[in-house]
Amino acid sequence: MKSSPVRRRLIWTIISIVVIVYALFPVASILATSFKIPSDLTSGTFLPNTWSTTNYEEILVGDAQDLFLSALRNSIGISLIATFVAVVLATLCAYAIARLDFPGKKLILTTALGVSIFPVISIVTPLFNLWRNIGLYDTWLGLIIPYLSLTLPISIWTLSAFFRQIPWELEQAAQVDGATTWQAFRKAIVPLAAPGVFTTAIIAFFIAWNDFVYGISLTSTDAARPVPAALAFFTGASQFEEPTGAISAAAIIVTIPVVVLVLAFQRQIVSGLTQGAVKG
Repeated sequence: MKSSPVRRRLIWTIISIVVIVYALFPVASILATSFKIPSDLTSGTFLPNTWSTTNYEEILVGDAQDLFLSALRNSIGISLIATFVAVVLATLCAYAIARLDFPGKKLILTTALGVSIFPVISIVTPLFNLWRNIGLYDTWLGLIIPYLSLTLPISIWTLSAFFRQIPWELEQAAQVDGATTWQAFRKAIVPLAAPGVFTTAIIAFFIAWNDFVYGISLTSTDAARPVPAALAFFTGASQFEEPTGAISAAAIIVTIPVVVLVLAFQRQIVSGLTQGAVKG
C-alpha cells in the first residue's frame, strides 16, 4: 500500500530535523563552551553554570589579543586575495573549456579533478623546503599560491559546467553587432554568468578560509599565520589551565563570516549551483 502524502511529509520532516540537529549540535556545543568559565569546562554540563564573556574578552582585548587579531587579519586578506585570483583565472579557463575546441581539453578537466583530490599533506614538505629557499616561507604570497591548488580546481569545474548552459548564440549575436571577442565575453557572457561566478567565489573563499594544513606548515610567526593555525598556539592563563574556552570563542568568531555570507546570499548560491548542475 502506498504511503499517503501526509505520511511522506512527516517522514521527511523527521529526517530533516535529525539531520539539522546532527549538523548543528557541534556548533551549539562550541557556542556553549565559549561562554564557560575555566571551572565549568570539566563540570560535564552542556550549558555553562555561570555565563561569562571572559573567553571573548581574552581573545579580543586580553592576553590572546595579538595572536588572534593578527591571525584574523591574515585570514581575511589571504582568503580574499586567493579567492579573487582563483575566480579570475577559473573564469577565463572555464570559458575556454566550454566554448573552444582544442586538443587536451578533457585532460585539463581531468587534471583539475586529480589535483583537487590529491592529499595536501603529501606536498607540504616539498613546499616547505622550496619556500624556505626562495623566501616565501611565512608570507602571504607563500599561502596564496598553495591556496590556489585548493580553490582553482573546484572553481574551474563549477564554472565550466555553468558556462555550458549559456546559449552560444548570444555571443555570436554580439559579434555580429560589431563586438570583439573580448567585448562579447565581457558584456554578454559575464553578466549572465554572474550567479555562477558568485557561487564559485563563495565556495573558494570557504575553502581558503578553513585551511589548516598549509597555514600551520608554511608559517612560523603572526606575519602570515591564519586563524585555523593560530588556534593551535592558544594557551591558558597558566600551565594548569586549558585554553578550551578561548579556542571555542575564537572558533565562533571565525564562523560568523561564513554563516553571514550563506544567509545573506543563499538564493544566489542555490541559483548558481542549480543552473550549473544540469545541461540544457
